[in-house]
Amino acid sequence: MSDSPVRIGLIGAGGIATAHVAGYRLNTDTIVLAAVADPVAESAEQRAAEFGAAVFADYATMLAEADIDAVDICLPHHLHRDAIVAAARAGKHVLCEKPLCLTVEEAREVTDAVEASGITVMCAHNQLFLPAVAKAKELLDSGLLGTVYEVRTTDSFFNDFNPDTMGWRAHAKTSGGGELIDTGYHPTYLLLHLAGGVPVETTAMLSTHRLTFMEGEDSAQVLVRFDNGVLGSIVTSWAYAASDTTERFSVVGELGSLFSDGTTLSYSLRDGRAEVLSFDPVHEFAAEIGHFADSIRNGTRPLHSHKEGIEVLGIILGAYESARSKRTVPVMRASDHPALAG
Repeated sequence: MSDSPVRIGLIGAGGIATAHVAGYRLNTDTIVLAAVADPVAESAEQRAAEFGAAVFADYATMLAEADIDAVDICLPHHLHRDAIVAAARAGKHVLCEKPLCLTVEEAREVTDAVEASGITVMCAHNQLFLPAVAKAKELLDSGLLGTVYEVRTTDSFFNDFNPDTMGWRAHAKTSGGGELIDTGYHPTYLLLHLAGGVPVETTAMLSTHRLTFMEGEDSAQVLVRFDNGVLGSIVTSWAYAASDTTERFSVVGELGSLFSDGTTLSYSLRDGRAEVLSFDPVHEFAAEIGHFADSIRNGTRPLHSHKEGIEVLGIILGAYESARSKRTVPVMRASDHPALAG
């Protein structure tokens, strides 16, 4: 274990970087923002000023010159692959915002670069650090519900994007699709986490209810079969907010069920036991940043590495293919997909 804080270089100083920077402020004992790279000088300087970090116009120069151990990638989707590969080749550990990358070919390049370098990659799956999610995973792993049959996840809200504010997300070339590969990525990795298996096939229906200026869908419903027999379903949308009684996630098994609105967690068992659990709020990005720092300092595997990132991407790419072909399709996996075979 290293006693030194992890020195990190932020790649991309806009948008989601705000949440990540808040996470640095709450983990000053274990992580230091040492450098910021962004072609928009004003954005980079604003992020760097608070921490006394070095500023770079591009991440290639930062990787070559900055005194850093790792990078935090907060770029538009289509730029993730190149940044991960460059960091891996420079021997820097990686925290990357979702999605990990956009295609099967990009997944292979990422896998090759990461495995050749031996770096640690952590996917920034922030919702896994919600207390209700962590407790649900603990209860499922303890066998509370016995054999798990079904997992459902939902992430839907009324998004007020318009053609002037949506930016790169409006275009499939830069976003990778539509809502499913953006906000829909969250309930997908949550489903993977709670199902406890490897996704093997998927089917989906996509819709554009309201945001018709997008190239991709604004809503999606996806079914997933896992290798352990679990069936999963995902509902996600930018067109509408879910009804008040809709679960953030729920799990049904042979011994009972559990349900969460994202804040509380309740379970009810067939033997009559039942409980409603409440949790103190946490800053999930701070928890995520802290977990990344601990993984680097202790040499431990992060909660979701590039393996899970690729499996989540596989579900989403499979869902897109299913919607196009109107059939159930196999899911790309890091371990056995032909395009990823070593």
